[in-house]
Amino acid sequence: MSDNRDFALILAAGFSTRMGLCKTTLPWHGNQTLLRYQIEQFSQANITPIVVLGAHNAQRRVDCPPGSRVLIKSERDHTKTSSILIGLESLPQDFSTLTISAIDQPRPASVYKTLINNYCRELALITAPCYQGKLGHPLLFSHRLFSDLKQISDSNLGLREIVQKQQSQISKVEFATSEILIDINNRDAYLRALRSTT
Repeated sequence: MSDNRDFALILAAGFSTRMGLCKTTLPWHGNQTLLRYQIEQFSQANITPIVVLGAHNAQRRVDCPPGSRVLIKSERDHTKTSSILIGLESLPQDFSTLTISAIDQPRPASVYKTLINNYCRELALITAPCYQGKLGHPLLFSHRLFSDLKQISDSNLGLREIVQKQQSQISKVEFATSEILIDINNRDAYLRALRSTT
């Protein structure tokens, strides 16, 4: 494990019910799975990936190369919030940034590098990609929000509450591509995303 202080949390413990098969296994560019792609792109941006899988897809750890961390959460914890809280527990005390990404929001390493570079200049509490004024993903959180992140729950809207509370503290990074808005919720969205990113 490197002494890198920038981390990414890849949320991959969902059941992918709308897709009909586990999203981690979806073929993506370069003859690799979506999970492997995400991990490699973060690694190329010098960000240490932390992958949260569920008991139902724990075998997908085979897609996680050395240098990434893999956490398996129990079957009774089905929410995205629980995945985030588990991931937070594995962060070192001296981490600098945490980028939170869902498995169905693949981005190239260049996006992550741009967000990190912006953070290094602005030191904002939250750094977010934008396309034509619309916020995209992933969101990059400063270590200064760690205590706030640890307090999230489904009853208080999870991450959304932090984003709403810190609206004035978000550094919005404008991108020239709508790629930062991709969200693969179903097969049609998956096929559109594949076409748009080739």
